[in-house]
Amino acid sequence: MTQPPEPPPESRPESTPEPGPPEPPGYQQPGWQQQGGYPQQQPTGQSQLSPADERTWGMLAHLSALLAAFVALAFLGPLLVMLIQGPKSDFVRRQSVEALNFQITTYIAAIISAILIVVLIGLILLPIVGIAWLVLTIMAGLAANRGEDYRYPFNIRLVK
Repeated sequence: MTQPPEPPPESRPESTPEPGPPEPPGYQQPGWQQQGGYPQQQPTGQSQLSPADERTWGMLAHLSALLAAFVALAFLGPLLVMLIQGPKSDFVRRQSVEALNFQITTYIAAIISAILIVVLIGLILLPIVGIAWLVLTIMAGLAANRGEDYRYPFNIRLVK
C-alpha cells in the first residue's frame, strides 16, 4: 500500500510550542519583551520605600512648596513628589495630593485677595493668606515627618 504524500512544512500544524517563560496575563504589545518593557505596577497596599523614606518624602511633599514658591509656582514641588515618589508609596501619594490641593487652594485665595486690593479688603486678606500658607505648610511637613496623615483645615480637593 502506498501512503499519501506528506504536506509541505508550512502547512503542517505545530505539535508543541517552544519552551520558554509563560506568557504574563494581559495584553502584550508586539515587539516588546517583558524584560525591556515598562516595570510592572506595584499592587496597592505595598510600599517600595522604607518607613523612614516614606516619612521623609511625605515631609518633602509639603515643604517643597516653600522652595517652589520662589518661582511663584508653589504647586510644582508637591506635584513633582506625587509624580516621582507617589507610585512607590501610598503614604507619600496621600501627602503629596493633600499638599498639592492646599497649594492650589492658597494660590486661588491669593489671586482673589490680590483682586480685592481694589476695594481695600485685599490689603488685609493677602497677608493673612500668606501667613496661613506658611504656618500650615510647615505644620503639615512636621506632621508628615512624624508619620501622621495631615489634613489641612481648609482645602479644595481638586486632585484625588
